[in-house]
Amino acid sequence: MTLDYRTAFEMAPIGLVLSAKRLIVDCNRQLLTMFGAEQDQLLGRSFEVLYPSLVEFERTGARIVAALDKRGFYADDRVMKRVGSGELFWCHVSGRALNPDDPHAEGIWSFEDLSAHRQLKAELTAREREIAALLIEGLTSKMIGKRLEISPRTVDVYRARLMKKYAAGSTPELIHKMLSA
Repeated sequence: MTLDYRTAFEMAPIGLVLSAKRLIVDCNRQLLTMFGAEQDQLLGRSFEVLYPSLVEFERTGARIVAALDKRGFYADDRVMKRVGSGELFWCHVSGRALNPDDPHAEGIWSFEDLSAHRQLKAELTAREREIAALLIEGLTSKMIGKRLEISPRTVDVYRARLMKKYAAGSTPELIHKMLSA
């Protein structure tokens, strides 16, 4: 077998996507398997089909633009949706905008299914999932508030809800329970 870039793309152990204007231009087999989709369900379609809701798709897009580093790199853990079953799962997403000045113009993104290590409580709201992901990244209430354009006090309210749902007595315990649930 001759190893070339296309073979490497197709055989990669993680899901890979080439994007333009938040549309899926190309993806590999691993991504299709991860999301329970066929190529015709994803190619040429918006990334929105991989999100639990339009609101989460839009918020994530805004967060990427705000948090992209100077070289165009971005990474986070987020909740995604399997196309075939609608099941929600934690996913590590990292990627690079080919033009940092226009982050959604073109990019390459990798997706890693975290569901074997991190289970999702089904009763979390979209905002709770978003704040949970940022807490796991180690952000403070002030940092989360700034990133999401909400007050730190609002973040604290959501953190308290998460602590109650996970029966956690502290933020470190909450993070531990979210990571090991």
